[in-house]
Amino acid sequence: MNATLVRMPADRLRGWMLAANAQYRLERIEAGETEAEATAKAAQSLAETFPAGRLQVGHLVFEVVLDEAAVGVLWIGPRSTSHPDEWWVWDVEIDESFRGRGLGRQAMQLAETAAEEQGAKTLGLNVFGFNRIARGLYESLGYETMAVQMRKAL
Repeated sequence: MNATLVRMPADRLRGWMLAANAQYRLERIEAGETEAEATAKAAQSLAETFPAGRLQVGHLVFEVVLDEAAVGVLWIGPRSTSHPDEWWVWDVEIDESFRGRGLGRQAMQLAETAAEEQGAKTLGLNVFGFNRIARGLYESLGYETMAVQMRKAL
């Protein structure tokens, strides 16, 4: 079972971006931010990565395709304009009914190839602490922890 990447059609990109940003907001709340903090950070992220309703220049959004059916999404691009060879996985998600089949691993390996083809020297990502399955996947692929934020409820 081999997945491939296909550029997301332009007519689906904006709807996907709004849905992904809404999910990002919810994940920030689950990670411990207040609703107001999460809403503000998600809005800021949307404005920066999707300026004027268009994907930031240099970024790529793919559908993860298996047997001609989209089973997930991968979004990669430069982390900043000042370091164009440092790329970032902005989002990767496999549809729930297709998880546990190695497709997330394949998507990440395809992400590495696609980023390298665009001149990337590194590929980074952020993963929330509560997402233990994703953290295990990334560690098994050789991603190293760069920082850890911790908190204790009082």
